[in-house]
Amino acid sequence: MKQRFAWPDDRLIRAAQDGDPASLATVVMESQPHVRKFARSLCASPQDAEDAAQEALITLYRKIGTLRATGALASWMFRIVRNECLRQVRLLVLPGDGAPAEPEGSAERSAEDAVLQRLEVERISAAIGALPRDLRQVLIMRDLQGLPGRTVAHALGLSSAAMKSRLHRARAALRRSLAGDAPDPAAGHTIDPPAREDARP
Repeated sequence: MKQRFAWPDDRLIRAAQDGDPASLATVVMESQPHVRKFARSLCASPQDAEDAAQEALITLYRKIGTLRATGALASWMFRIVRNECLRQVRLLVLPGDGAPAEPEGSAERSAEDAVLQRLEVERISAAIGALPRDLRQVLIMRDLQGLPGRTVAHALGLSSAAMKSRLHRARAALRRSLAGDAPDPAAGHTIDPPAREDARP
């Protein structure tokens, strides 16, 4: 039987906001399963999810006093995890989180290009973050992290053909989203067969 976890109650959150160490530790501990669940559903990989969850829990510990309404804890944690997952994608899209160097003597143009490039990265990151998790995973692992197709297929438990099919759908959904005429990326979404079912004579 699956164990169910409850978010910390209002009384406990208020005590933590008032600086009670035991209450704060309990709030962080009771929030942890939910935060990790958010991260697993939003981030591209287990490692990214773990990093995002840790960041969210650290923020909760340090800044719980900034939470205006005790009932908003879940939505606050969700936003922090989502933003951290998107930040990880941005770092993949634009390594170093900066623009490539431009030749000297074009500082004004470089500054303009950097702003435009940053806006484009934000747009791409948001579009990738909006993809269904299975499409987002394969797109990030193959196109952004540059992992070999066989490695991606093995990591996701897919055959090579199923991985390529999923990657094709992910790229198509991303193109539609960036073109501004995207229906729900999950529309027409089918389940890929597991790797073992693809081995036919």
